[in-house]
Amino acid sequence: MAEIIQRDGTWAFDGTTVRITPGLHRSVPLFRRTYGEIAVPLEAVAGIAFEPDRRRGRLRMRLREGADPLLQATGGRLPEASDPYRLAVDSDRAGVAAYLAEEIRSALLLDRVPREPVAAYLLPGPSVPVSVRSSDGTVSFDGGRVRIDWSDTSERVKRAAGPRVIDVDDLVRVEWVPNSGSEDGCLRFVTRETVFSALPPEKDPYALDLWGSARRDLLTALVATAVTARLPHPSARQGTAPGGRTPPAAPAVPAPPGHHDVLLRRLRELGDLHREGVLTDEEFARTKAAVLRGF
Repeated sequence: MAEIIQRDGTWAFDGTTVRITPGLHRSVPLFRRTYGEIAVPLEAVAGIAFEPDRRRGRLRMRLREGADPLLQATGGRLPEASDPYRLAVDSDRAGVAAYLAEEIRSALLLDRVPREPVAAYLLPGPSVPVSVRSSDGTVSFDGGRVRIDWSDTSERVKRAAGPRVIDVDDLVRVEWVPNSGSEDGCLRFVTRETVFSALPPEKDPYALDLWGSARRDLLTALVATAVTARLPHPSARQGTAPGGRTPPAAPAVPAPPGHHDVLLRRLRELGDLHREGVLTDEEFARTKAAVLRGF
């Protein structure tokens, strides 16, 4: 077994799995400590590199596209320090880090692991149930349903609507952007009925507006990842076959019978929000136009 132990965490490779364990030091970001240990099967790895430096080098592992729901949910937007596939290495352990990287590269060659995108997730994501308190409210996921309970500081339209419960079968996708401190973030659950919505996050009852502690709000990526892991894989949604091939396009089908009812219901909801003063004239006109274009 090849192993390196650092303050930020431990990486160990037994020939089939790279086990990443976050360090316990208080300098380790809260997200990495909360996400916990990650077992990466060799077939999920696309490559690994060690970048030496005079003071502290860095191990970087790259996964195959579509292998990890965490990377799918966060879309490369995790801060560098919170990325579990990066490990800071002290200069006196550079030789160990280089040896570990070489062992993994050799195993990839011997097992002939391809680098092409995969057609199914090879990592499970966070275990459920998972619950996170953010600046806009508390979001929970039990494996089948998402529940959002609004905070006292949420917009009036959200608090008036009460808790939001969303079945995972009704979801189309999850959108996550972190709170950077200078700009608000967002965790949005896009359903079949809200896929064309253009409401801002602070007024969208299907979205959490992330404006408070960036350190705490980053934990909403746990929920985004757990939900993403239980949605259809991107290759299925995009119609991409294994190996990157695109199958023949399916014939066009008419809109489902309830399509018109969904449009009318959405327009009524927007009208109610406009009359209550939740949406300004400009926001109402822009959102209505986006809904009509989408349908």
